[in-house]
Amino acid sequence: MLTRTRVAPLLSVRDVAARLHVSTATVYAIANRGELPHIRIANVLRINPGDLEAYLAAHRSGGRP
Repeated sequence: MLTRTRVAPLLSVRDVAARLHVSTATVYAIANRGELPHIRIANVLRINPGDLEAYLAAHRSGGRP
């Protein structure tokens, strides 16, 4: 019997840019530097919400990882 697990939908570059309050060009630059894991589908980048949360956690100020 197959069980289905609920997976959060992948985020677009525009979604990530809005969340970070930066331009889409900045999101592309962060992804191209390898700082933000992403999936390339055709010529479109998609970001896993968990990877975005990990990126944010790693870049929080205040000395917390």
